[in-house]
Amino acid sequence: MRILLVEDDKILCSTVAMQLEQAGYQVDQCYRGDDALYYATEYPYDVLILDRMLPSLDGLSLLQAIRQKSVMTPVIITTALDGVGDRIDGLDAGADDYLVKPFAVEELLARIRAVTRRPGRTADTANLNLGNLCLDAVKHELTRDGAASETVTLSGRESSLLEYLMRNAGRTLPRNAILSYVWGPDSEVEAGNLDNYIYFLRRRLKALHGNVKIQTVHGVGYRLEEFHD
Repeated sequence: MRILLVEDDKILCSTVAMQLEQAGYQVDQCYRGDDALYYATEYPYDVLILDRMLPSLDGLSLLQAIRQKSVMTPVIITTALDGVGDRIDGLDAGADDYLVKPFAVEELLARIRAVTRRPGRTADTANLNLGNLCLDAVKHELTRDGAASETVTLSGRESSLLEYLMRNAGRTLPRNAILSYVWGPDSEVEAGNLDNYIYFLRRRLKALHGNVKIQTVHGVGYRLEEFHD
């Protein structure tokens, strides 16, 4: 599950991101409202965590701009403003939840779980199914036919890569789009790293006797497909 964390305090942003990653989430960090608007509308996220006070574009204006672009990703607003009127302003702007600073990471994690459970906000869930395989994108577990004895645990990067491929099954994904999703829009990771992870995932799929395969589309990228013997 991928989260965009928007917070202008870089130390706080880094600390919260590390805690979320330790809980199993993939986190992209952003410090400005205008940059966050680009990322939130150009890349797929499961949750947006927005600080209310941001340079260039404040959190409420950012949220309104996101909603105007028909992006309905769940949003949690974080702020030191704790008045009832402040909370109402955040919810009226389109937020799904409102968290006052300082907060415990356990409470943030609980609120993330709550907003991603609410029906009608996202089409995506933590569990993805294709062919005879099921991926739990939070626990990073890949299971064949739902049998617990046929489960492998993936690394966070492997899970994020497979999640992106499964969400776009049957579509050819360009290499740069995969790199941006899995490693982050600003990452300078080399394409060879992607090839290595594709190799690892293919071995995982083969070991589980999964009836899905990762196809190489030369000169473009990769495509995940279901196949039948």
